[in-house]
Amino acid sequence: MKPIIKIENVSKQYRLGLTGTGTFSHDVNRWWHNIRGKEDPYLKIGEANDRSTKGESDYVWALRDINFEVMPGEVLGIIGKNGAGKSTLLKLLSRVTAPTTGSIKARGRIASLLEVGTGFHPELTGRENVFLNGAIMGMSKPEIRAKFDEIVDFAGCERYIDTPVKRYSSGMYVRLAFAVAAHLEPDILVVDEVLAVGDAEFQKKAIGKMQEVSTEGGRTVLFVSHNMESVRKLCNTGIVLSNGIITYNGDVDQAISNYLSNGNKANNELIYTDNIKDELQLNSIKIKSDGDTNSYTTKDNLKIIIDYTLFDTLVNLRVIINFFTEDGVLIFSTSDFESYNLDRKRIAGRYLSQCQIPANLLNLGNYRISVHIDIPKVKSYYVDESITFEIVDLQQNQLGISLSGKPQGVIHPILEWNVKKATNKSTRAS
Repeated sequence: MKPIIKIENVSKQYRLGLTGTGTFSHDVNRWWHNIRGKEDPYLKIGEANDRSTKGESDYVWALRDINFEVMPGEVLGIIGKNGAGKSTLLKLLSRVTAPTTGSIKARGRIASLLEVGTGFHPELTGRENVFLNGAIMGMSKPEIRAKFDEIVDFAGCERYIDTPVKRYSSGMYVRLAFAVAAHLEPDILVVDEVLAVGDAEFQKKAIGKMQEVSTEGGRTVLFVSHNMESVRKLCNTGIVLSNGIITYNGDVDQAISNYLSNGNKANNELIYTDNIKDELQLNSIKIKSDGDTNSYTTKDNLKIIIDYTLFDTLVNLRVIINFFTEDGVLIFSTSDFESYNLDRKRIAGRYLSQCQIPANLLNLGNYRISVHIDIPKVKSYYVDESITFEIVDLQQNQLGISLSGKPQGVIHPILEWNVKKATNKSTRAS
């Protein structure tokens, strides 16, 4: 089977600064090198797309040497931090912009939903925009008319279908735009983070529609989202982008794990050297279990250990641990300040602040913690990078498949139940 999308050595370079500053002379320079059969001189310059550092060049590589294939019917999740190059990649695939180098080959019709109202004309009504979008995708008028009622029903905006879309809310915009993109039978459906604009009910509905499009219709879906649960439910393969390059391409569960742990599968300990902040030095942060392994189950008691050194006596110092889901939702926060028998004065020396998480509290899944050390309303020392870990099912077979299934909810404490047969007579309604 031939791939429906094939990307070879694709790179995209942008010039930073004010629009138009020096670009004409650069374009002439590029043209002059091209007609002489020489390489583009600006391909030799430029820096990686790392937003956290100050660069030396006016040119930046939003994407660099991207290579992958997508098979028909595949649902590909594209994940990465903000600025990693995800939206740029989708714009290249949708032919909104052209690559600086490399080639992109795609077979069939592509429907793109890259931002709120993509392809919509604000002065036209919802009805007119449905037909306009269909025509842009190469659909005939009878084909669009046959799908029209289904599109309007899915979007839930029948009452406003003959109203100019400039009067729509952002949520209505997304509903109609997604309904058009998903129902006009594209061979390739490209969806960016826009579904985050819709409400929870519509997001669930949209995910279900994309699953239907891929499984029943055999169509290809490229999906960008920061919601890892949506990516896990919808996609079967995943690509992780970091600073414009692909760091992982393969199974979606492994892609999510790679993204959450920044490629470090045993990210249960952070060790610091010469990490001094005024009166305090952070030495390490570590997670340990009863079995002292890197694999944690629902039956394990977990211990978070923060190792630090004080160079002076500090009063009211506290260590805070924040627990997050893999989607970035704060589950709870705890602090050693909550222990009222603790001496509020800590003299100079080395300390271990330990917090124990009881067994049967956290549900199955991936989690991350961050550590914050401060003196309330006086001074903040650290907002530390995250440690990631996973709670696995104790009842797994040899293939690693859960025998009990994942319970609902973020936490799943084992609570005491008392079930007994009632001794009094039943009182049925007559």
